[in-house]
Amino acid sequence: MHYIDEGAGPVVLLLHGNPTWSYFYRHVISHLSTSFRVVAPDHLGCGLSDKPVAYDYRLANHIDNISYLVDKLSLSRFSMVVHDWGGAIGLGYGVDHHATIDKLVILNTAAFRSTRIPFRIRICRWPLIGELIVRGCNGFAWPATRMAVSTPLAKEVAAAYLAPYHSWRNRIGVYRFVRDIPLTERHPSYQTLAAIESKLPIFADHHTPMLIIWGGRDFCFNDYFFQQWRTRFPAAQAHYLDHAGHYLLEDAHGFVEPMIKSFLQL
Repeated sequence: MHYIDEGAGPVVLLLHGNPTWSYFYRHVISHLSTSFRVVAPDHLGCGLSDKPVAYDYRLANHIDNISYLVDKLSLSRFSMVVHDWGGAIGLGYGVDHHATIDKLVILNTAAFRSTRIPFRIRICRWPLIGELIVRGCNGFAWPATRMAVSTPLAKEVAAAYLAPYHSWRNRIGVYRFVRDIPLTERHPSYQTLAAIESKLPIFADHHTPMLIIWGGRDFCFNDYFFQQWRTRFPAAQAHYLDHAGHYLLEDAHGFVEPMIKSFLQL
């Protein structure tokens, strides 16, 4: 597993989603690493991490990988910033290690069950057709560079997002992440996500400080998910960015980073 480890001070763990990688947090890393030790891994199958074909890309395994990294780096207490799949993975770790979690920053994600999924993502899960779309045509990561932002990405930034996924083989993790969205009880990751959801109240019970920053123009994690977080954690600070899409760290670059840093420094 590849990871970035920069700066010194209180630890902040940054967990990305699919199909992004640690590059998604590059501005946050630059901003926080002057005051914090910032650790940003690439999930297995993503970014610069290995992309094994013979691997069970399940939510539980991604959580175990983060647990292994935390142990390897001897991170005894830290804050987490989570986005997209990083929410289920990070909070999946956090619900069983809540005493190690200092603060939480939630960015357009979910760590609870839902059957809401856009059709454009649903077809990427279909047998044969989905794999051809995602792995054959890069039809998940490439559209995301356009659909996940409200302001077009610079050409070199879009290219950087896609760089790790330049071949059929290297898109295995992206495809498996899409396939691992648990929509029914029969899905192998359904019970894992249900267990995480059942334990989420532990953060409210222990008054874990939480900051929610939400891009309001997200075609996937829309207002329904934002309201779910607000309902589950009414004491959390919440900021709704009308102009930002799913990649809110791109659309709201220069605005979000100071907000996160101020929250973590309180």
